[in-house]
Amino acid sequence: MEPLDSDYDVIRQPRETNPRARFNWLYVLPVFGVIWLLFLAGAAIFQWPIDGVVDPVMMLMVVFFFIMVGLLFWALAPKQNRA
Repeated sequence: MEPLDSDYDVIRQPRETNPRARFNWLYVLPVFGVIWLLFLAGAAIFQWPIDGVVDPVMMLMVVFFFIMVGLLFWALAPKQNRA
């Protein structure tokens, strides 16, 4: 049985990053808005009671607003290791 050749060189090259890729996280937030609008449309069509749902969802919308502002600051931040 032959020994395995384990002499290899690992060359690590820095991968190129796309600064616009940071904005991909922001696509999650409009999805929640579309789901909320679909729920409201369903409630209007089928006459569902939404009294207990509106207040918690409005609080979540306020929280999502602050999350969105934080994500925008993070996405627009300058790159740290720029030469």
